[in-house]
Amino acid sequence: MTRERCIIMANGRFPASELPLRLLKEAKTIIACDGAVKALYETGIHPNAIIGDLDSIPVELRKRYADRIHHVEDQEINDLTKSVRFAHAQGYQEILILGATGLREDHTLGNISLLIDYAPLFKRVEMLSDYGLFTPILKTTTLSCYPGQQISIFVLYPEGEISTEGLRWPIRQRKLTSWWQGTLNEALGDRFTITLSPECRVIIYREAPLIETSL
Repeated sequence: MTRERCIIMANGRFPASELPLRLLKEAKTIIACDGAVKALYETGIHPNAIIGDLDSIPVELRKRYADRIHHVEDQEINDLTKSVRFAHAQGYQEILILGATGLREDHTLGNISLLIDYAPLFKRVEMLSDYGLFTPILKTTTLSCYPGQQISIFVLYPEGEISTEGLRWPIRQRKLTSWWQGTLNEALGDRFTITLSPECRVIIYREAPLIETSL
């Protein structure tokens, strides 16, 4: 069965800003990593499914949510990936990941980099924090923005070439070999285009406040 969209709640810093909190409260479907369940419950939000090895969920909540827990033991992947794969298996076409950054920096870097692995599974994958939005790009894409919005580009496949239009400091058919090389750019108008060679894969970061229609 094909389903439209869901939110995946990871076990990083719980959202504090208006947009992610509102999206979380308005979501029709929330798939939670087991470590995020306590914070959701304390906010009055009840996930539709809970995924993980159950090492991070309090016993009383494990009992309360027994009808929606999906125990996955696999130690080769983290609970976020388990939740994303569950969403894919359930037929969701779009996912928005919340709570995947903050707290431990190693988890933050790992979770952001995983967006490239998740991208082929869905029509849209994005990761929203209190500060901005991460979007994996696998092919030439035009994204919405606003003048002056801070934009960073992280290239995960450095053998590919990238070009940009609509950014203050343009990139022309260049190979970016380090993460910092595409960071701290700025949008000139209401959209910008990232042109990628076939072997290039990038993650785009757009600073908050965000264009609502991009979510």
